Amino acid sequence: MKFAICNELFGDWPWEKGLSMAREFGYTGVEVAPFTLGLNAAEISRATRNDYRKAVEDQGMEVIGLHWLLAKTEGFHLTTSDVAVRKRTTEYFLHLIELCKDLGGSLMVLGSPLQRNFPSDQTHSQAMANAIDTLSPLVPVLESAGVAIALEPLGPQEGNFLNHASQAREMIDAIGSPSVRLHLDVKAMSSEGIPIADVIKQNADIMIHFHANDPNRLGPGMKLPSQSELDIVDQQPVFQSLHDIQYQGCVSVEVFDYSPGVETILRESWNNMQSCYQKLV
Repeated sequence: MKFAICNELFGDWPWEKGLSMAREFGYTGVEVAPFTLGLNAAEISRATRNDYRKAVEDQGMEVIGLHWLLAKTEGFHLTTSDVAVRKRTTEYFLHLIELCKDLGGSLMVLGSPLQRNFPSDQTHSQAMANAIDTLSPLVPVLESAGVAIALEPLGPQEGNFLNHASQAREMIDAIGSPSVRLHLDVKAMSSEGIPIADVIKQNADIMIHFHANDPNRLGPGMKLPSQSELDIVDQQPVFQSLHDIQYQGCVSVEVFDYSPGVETILRESWNNMQSCYQKLV
């Protein structure tokens, strides 16, 4: 397993500061939110792309890929019944694929709940059909670029589309390309209703990426002073299941509560993951 950090954690820090700190702890990969480089992927300059990739590689790290693909954008939506919007969204994904490749990445995690949730007068099946219509034209480009889209199931607290890994699997099967696979996230899986380890094992054949975190919105194994160990996910079975399926992809730390501070999040997440890793059997 390789370990990465999602770069929005660094906020407005200079690139080198956040990257060097992450590398000091042991992270070797970076997962990039496009909005950290520019609000419109199509308008991120060649110089910015080259400079960011160089800043990462100068630390002996690599860009794993992109996530938060549609966050902070306007006019794009995955499941809408508006054909023109879906076509525009497909075209925007082409720019994201190019950005991912330019940065040296090979996968794009598709979460972005606000740009995929569907209204009450639409069914999940209709939303899925629209999403398939949006993504299917990308398959030849993805395959040519060597980039994969990783569908991310999200819990009901985030929205109503693809709440379960089984629903993402259905969509993956319908598209039928090895360039559209599955991403799993501890925070999201905690609402599946079955053990996280079981979700991982049941989907080992299609999973290509993984987010380590906790429903408390912190890093893996982290807790607030007011919380007990019972309030957080036991990470050991999570990492044991990744080991059991011989997962060789990347584990990226994604947090949503930055209040402990960048250094604390990096350090405690790293230490907790390595503690689990060292106990694998």
